[in-house]
Amino acid sequence: MNTQTLPSLDGRTFRMVSSTTSAVNPDAPSTFHYFEKDGAVWGDYTGDTVTFGRFIGTRTGDSISIHFVHVLVADGTVVTGAGDSDIERDENGLRLIEHYEMHGAPQLSVCAEVPIV
Repeated sequence: MNTQTLPSLDGRTFRMVSSTTSAVNPDAPSTFHYFEKDGAVWGDYTGDTVTFGRFIGTRTGDSISIHFVHVLVADGTVVTGAGDSDIERDENGLRLIEHYEMHGAPQLSVCAEVPIV
């Protein structure tokens, strides 16, 4: 059952505001472009410590599960992984609370929707 209470992520852009993996550069945070259709989610991201990245996954209700791959700016290392995100609403729009594992430990990041102007 795919009972979502919050709107589709299709066409929305998010910026990382915090992460336990690394310090977020407030002047050039990672930016994520989301697409969604029929329970599938996918997109791309770039910025901060990432040269470029891609993700694909599924949405069930107000949660998404994704697999990702990205290339690090520092040394060109390719990083792969998986994670789950909870979609929440705040005073500025939607935000994603991301749970994933990296460096053998659980991690958490928060991405806030970029308002459309």
